Amino acid sequence: MGAGFVSVAYVVASILFILSLGGLSHQESARRGNFYGIAGIIIAVCATIAGVSMGVGGIVSIVIAILIGASVGMFLANRVEMTQMPQLVALLHSFVGLAAVFVGFAGYLDPLVMTHGAEHTIKLVEVFLGIFIGAITFTGSLIACGKLDGRISSSALTLPGRHIMNLVALGCTLLLGAWFLGADSVAGGMFPLIVMTVIAGILGVHLILAIGGADMPVVVSMLNSYSGWAAASIGFMLGNDLLIVTGALVGSSGAILSYIMCRAMNRSFMSVILGGFGQTTSSAASEVDSDLTVQECSTDDLCEELNMAESVIIVPGYGMAVAQAQNAVGEITKLLRDRGVKVRFGIHPVAGRLPGHMNVLLAEAKVPYDIVLEMDELNDDFPTTDVVLVIGANDTVNPAAMDDPTSPIAGMPVMEVWKSSLVVVFKRGMASGYAGVQNPLFFKENTRMLFGDAKDSVDKLLGGLRG
Repeated sequence: MGAGFVSVAYVVASILFILSLGGLSHQESARRGNFYGIAGIIIAVCATIAGVSMGVGGIVSIVIAILIGASVGMFLANRVEMTQMPQLVALLHSFVGLAAVFVGFAGYLDPLVMTHGAEHTIKLVEVFLGIFIGAITFTGSLIACGKLDGRISSSALTLPGRHIMNLVALGCTLLLGAWFLGADSVAGGMFPLIVMTVIAGILGVHLILAIGGADMPVVVSMLNSYSGWAAASIGFMLGNDLLIVTGALVGSSGAILSYIMCRAMNRSFMSVILGGFGQTTSSAASEVDSDLTVQECSTDDLCEELNMAESVIIVPGYGMAVAQAQNAVGEITKLLRDRGVKVRFGIHPVAGRLPGHMNVLLAEAKVPYDIVLEMDELNDDFPTTDVVLVIGANDTVNPAAMDDPTSPIAGMPVMEVWKSSLVVVFKRGMASGYAGVQNPLFFKENTRMLFGDAKDSVDKLLGGLRG
C-alpha cells in the first residue's frame, strides 16, 4: 500500500476517533461512539501493517501478537465485574505507559530514521520525554489499580518533605536529560536514560501513594491523560501522525475530564496530583458526637412512604455496584413511574470509582436516560422531594463538606439530600466512606438507616411494592 493510501486511512481513523469521543459524551450515543472507536482502531492497525515494509514472516508475527493480545483482553474483560472496571482501566493505562518506555528505548537503540543536527536533538528530547511520561504512567497506574482493588491502603502516604522529594526528583531528571542530550554515543546515553527511567518510576509510585482514596476517580482520569501524552510522544518519535493525533485526543480529553471533576470537588488540579486533598486534617475532623443515635427503618416502613410519595430521587453510589443491585433498582423505578410517581436519579460527578460508573450501571438496568440527572440539575429540587433513597453512596452525600471547614472533604460540592422530607440510606453498617470521613447525614432527624446488603434490601423493597 502506498504512502498516500496510508495517509488517507490515518485521516479516516482520526475522524472516527473524534466521532467516538463525541459519541461517548452522551449516554444515548455512547454505543455508537464505541463502534466508531473500534472501526478507527481496525483501520489504523491494518493501514500501519500495510504501510510497513516487511516480509511475510514479520506480518505473520504481528498478526499472531495481535490475536494473542486480543484473546487475552477478551478473556479478562469477560471475567471482570462492573465493580472492577476502575481497576481494569487503571491497569490498561499502565500497559500504555510500559509500551511508551519500551518503544522509547527501542527507538533510541535502533531508530527507524537516522537524524542529524537539530533534528537529532529534537528526536532525543522526544525519546526522553516519552520514556519519562511512560514510566510515571506505568508505575502510577499500578499503584492506582492496587488502591482501587483494596490491595493497597486507600489512605494517602504523606511522607515528611514529600514535595521537596518530588522537586529533587524533577531536578535530577533535568540534569540527566542534559547529560543524555550531550552524550556522544548511544552507549553513553543509555546510563542517564536508564537512571531517569528508574527515578520516573519511583516518582510515579510516590505521586499516587500520596493521593487519598477520595481522589481516585480523578487519578484514573489523570493517568488516562498521561497515557495519551506518552502515546503522542511515541508518535513524534516514530513519525506516525495518527499516533500523535490519537495521543493528543486522549491526553487532552483526560486532562479536561480531570479538570471538570476537580471543579466538582472544589479542588485544584495541582493540589490533587501533589497529594493535597485533606492530608493536613486531623482525624478528629472525621469524628461525630458519640451520643448521637441513628434511626432505623424496615422495608415495610419504606414501602408505605414510597406508596404515599409523589416525588422520589435515587442517589446511587459504589455500594450499589458492589451489591449488583442496579437491576432491582431499575425495576423499582419502572414500578413507581407506572404508578405516577416522579422518579429521578442524581449522579454526583465523582460517584463510584470511575467517571460515568453509575451511568453505565443504570444503562445496564435499562433506566431511561432522561431521568438520570447530574448533581447541578437536581440539588435545587431536594427541598420539594418526598423521599430520597441513598443506595451505596456516602462521601457524595456528606453534609460535612458544607458544614465543617475542618473536614477533609470541606468545600466539595455534594448532593444535598438532607433537605428532602425523608432520606433513607441503604448501607451495611456505620463504616465511613472511601475518603475515610464519617457522615453526619446518618444522624439527622429526617434520615432513616436501612441496614443490610443493598441487593437484599432492594429485592425486599421491590417485593413489598408489588404486594
